[in-house]
Amino acid sequence: MLKGNVIQPQILSTLGRAGHGSKILIADGNYPFSTRRGSNAELVFLNLSPGKLNVTDVLESLLTVVPVEEAVVMAPNRTGPYAMKTDPPIFAEFIKLLKKNAPDLDLKKVDRFAFYDLVSTSDTCLIIATGEQRIYANLLLTIGVVK
Repeated sequence: MLKGNVIQPQILSTLGRAGHGSKILIADGNYPFSTRRGSNAELVFLNLSPGKLNVTDVLESLLTVVPVEEAVVMAPNRTGPYAMKTDPPIFAEFIKLLKKNAPDLDLKKVDRFAFYDLVSTSDTCLIIATGEQRIYANLLLTIGVVK
C-alpha cells in the first residue's frame, strides 16, 4: 500500500503491514496515548519537544505514502466551560492538505468519546504522537486503495 516518501522505519514497517481499511491516528500532545489505543496499534513517538513535530507536518508526509479514504476529527464542545463556537483553525489546514490528494474528502466530526472508541478498535494500526500544541489536532485516517 505504500506510494511515497517517509523515512521513519517504524512508521514504514507498520504501514507496510497495513491495508485497505486500516486506521492511522496522528495525535496532538494532549491525546491519552496509553489508555486510548487499539490492541493492534503501533505507537510511534515523534514528540521531541512542545511544538515539534506538529500534526500537519506528519499529515503532509503520510499523504505521500498512503491513500486516504476517510478522515475523522474530534468535534469541539459547543457548550460548557471549554465551548467553542466555531471549528478549530487546524480543521481548515487538515482539509487543505487532504483535498490535494483526495478532492472529494471531507472531515467527519464525532464527539470526544466516540473518537476515542474509533481509535481504540483493532483496525487502528498506527498512532503517531506529535508535539502538537494546537487544540483538537487529532486526526484519524482510514487507508484507502491505490487506484
